[in-house]
Amino acid sequence: PVVGICKANDFNHAIEIANNTEYGLTGAVITRNREKIQQAREDFHVGNLYFNRGCTGAIVGYQPFGGFNMSGTDSKAGGPDYLLQHMQGKTTSEMY
Repeated sequence: PVVGICKANDFNHAIEIANNTEYGLTGAVITRNREKIQQAREDFHVGNLYFNRGCTGAIVGYQPFGGFNMSGTDSKAGGPDYLLQHMQGKTTSEMY
């Protein structure tokens, strides 16, 4: 395993750095500040976002989303919307 470390000027800059990558599978934020947690929920572009815990170990069927950008998309196996990935959507309309 390899971890990259980068210094950020503040929380906004940290989110900007994190979002400025080709990947977005998982992310983690360690803070007790509820405002920062809410900001990360809205602005941190990852499929699985963890707060105050490790950032691995998504539970299939419970955390169904796979990630953003080059980190995979769509639902993970067993998630509530997984079946939809094997279907083709169609809308019809009829006028009498």
